[in-house]
Amino acid sequence: MTAAGADPAPGHTLLLDDQLCFALYAASRAVTARYRPLLDELGLTYPQYLVMLVLWEQDSISVRDLGTALQLESSTLSPLLKRLEAGGLLRRERRTDDERSVAIRLTDSGARLEERARSVPVDIGEAMGLSPEQHTLTKQLLRLLTANVSRT
Repeated sequence: MTAAGADPAPGHTLLLDDQLCFALYAASRAVTARYRPLLDELGLTYPQYLVMLVLWEQDSISVRDLGTALQLESSTLSPLLKRLEAGGLLRRERRTDDERSVAIRLTDSGARLEERARSVPVDIGEAMGLSPEQHTLTKQLLRLLTANVSRT
């Protein structure tokens, strides 16, 4: 209760259970942990998996566009790309039309890995236990939350 006698708005107390940020943090950790054994079988970390998802959707993408898609800075993305390139899953090439820009392309091994990865979203979806409607609503709310807190 506040001094005025009304209950504070959700998230406006210092109680851990009232913090939406903690619920998001705990959910993120739990989901990422659930991915780990599935991705270990593919030889990928979760961030590397995200890079591969973008490349499986759109082979040949600039580093800048990849960073935008993943909401990652180039300083975070560069080491990921180096490890994936060392693992033979992608190659980085200077674009001929713009020497300052680097294009990321899948190798044959990277493209073949997509077939092995097809079960990952199914397994994770089953683990989440959400109905299709709940899944859609959760994504919409998280995207809205991200957009709202990203505003400057």
